[in-house]
Amino acid sequence: MPIVAVVALPLDPIAEAQHHWIERWGAGEHMAAATSLMRAQQLVLAAVEDELRPFGLTFASYEALMLLSFSRRGQLPLGKMSERLMVHPASITNTVDRLEERGLVERRRDAADGRRVLAAITEAGRAIAAEATEPLNKVQFGLGMLDEEAAAQINAVLRRVREGAGDFAKDVADPWTSK
Repeated sequence: MPIVAVVALPLDPIAEAQHHWIERWGAGEHMAAATSLMRAQQLVLAAVEDELRPFGLTFASYEALMLLSFSRRGQLPLGKMSERLMVHPASITNTVDRLEERGLVERRRDAADGRRVLAAITEAGRAIAAEATEPLNKVQFGLGMLDEEAAAQINAVLRRVREGAGDFAKDVADPWTSK
């Protein structure tokens, strides 16, 4: 079964675009790689969102719940959540608003710094995050067609892209290589 309902085309539109790109500009691998990456992201996100829909979660809200559940105290400042999830602060505010409306997260003032607002996962939030993780693991986050080795290879290549874009410090340990 395909990971999302798509119409199987009689040709690969990215390969076709690459062919035209090469005819016009002489090289097309980077354009095709970028386009493939963006299309793969759409497909994987659709598959993940399909699994989360029965729980009333989006991938953004699931990520927020998981980040809080992984934190030592089950709570983090909104700014740190924004930084860790690599999203704009307004996005994390909206995500926390929606989770708070459902009783999955609550806002608290930081006891150490009353100016800072923390998002804290509730027991209901922990329960739904754990429950939603089961189907995501079952479909391997939309990448079930890949084995562990292939997934690790993708992680290694995409880490180079992220590192080159300055996504994290150059001295951060790389779990996908021996460096």
